[in-house]
Amino acid sequence: MNKLSIENKIENLNQLAEFIEGFGEENNLSPKVVFELNLVLDELVTNIINYGYDDKDIHPIDIIIEKKDDLIEIKLIDDAREFNPLEKENVDLTVSLQDKQVGGLGIHLVKQKMDEIKYERKENKNILYMNKRINTHGEK
Repeated sequence: MNKLSIENKIENLNQLAEFIEGFGEENNLSPKVVFELNLVLDELVTNIINYGYDDKDIHPIDIIIEKKDDLIEIKLIDDAREFNPLEKENVDLTVSLQDKQVGGLGIHLVKQKMDEIKYERKENKNILYMNKRINTHGEK
């Protein structure tokens, strides 16, 4: 199990990317899988940092990631205001860009790239559980 705890600052996204790259190398994941994990976590953590807090205080954001056979398990924990991304309406991709409402595409992307997502609010924390299946060669 690998764990990273970062402060809620945009400049810490580089640290997150390095953490995922290192995890990918340790577990012989394909560049495609590493890219998708980075994309998903970057999107989620950026949303937490930009929209989750009502103050300017320092808050920890924890990322726990583990590979079990052909499954990558991720747990994302923050103490931001309650937000369940699974309750966000699916984006209508048939609407033209000028008629599209702002927001929602990132969460749509997360739902597309991960195989299972579960949310819970526990002890004033958002906990997002995500699983991504990979084959034994590291590809999805």
